[in-house]
Amino acid sequence: MIDKKALEQFIEKELDGTQYFLVGVSVSTSNEIKVDIDSFESVDIDFCVSLTRRIEEEFPREPEDYELEVGSAGLTAPFRVRKQYEKNLGNEVEVLARDGKKYTGILAEAGEEEFAIVATVKERPEGAKRPVEVTKEFKFPYDAVNSVKYVFKF
Repeated sequence: MIDKKALEQFIEKELDGTQYFLVGVSVSTSNEIKVDIDSFESVDIDFCVSLTRRIEEEFPREPEDYELEVGSAGLTAPFRVRKQYEKNLGNEVEVLARDGKKYTGILAEAGEEEFAIVATVKERPEGAKRPVEVTKEFKFPYDAVNSVKYVFKF
């Protein structure tokens, strides 16, 4: 079985100095390897092919065969690393909190321990008959959410 930690370290080294960053590496028990990368710009297919070749050179298939897929983390996939939050600052995101509540708003901050969104919600002021729309900031520790996704609109 491929050493996942060694593979991650190699990929991080290969991505250093490029516009790309590592989102995740998964290695199944049947040696199916999936490498997800992202970029503040776009993920180029030629770069994925080049990275695949460099991985195959560093981790030859001779001692142990494997299946390798290198690709983009995906536009609608949940965020897995902080750089994805940084990339999406100013974009609309959907947050599914651990308590089951769903929030949709503009990603306003991506700090070390938490992130914040700004959302428009309806609230009924005390004594009012109807709710009014107000803009509020919601802060979430990264580990207090089930998922955060970019809201893709056509």
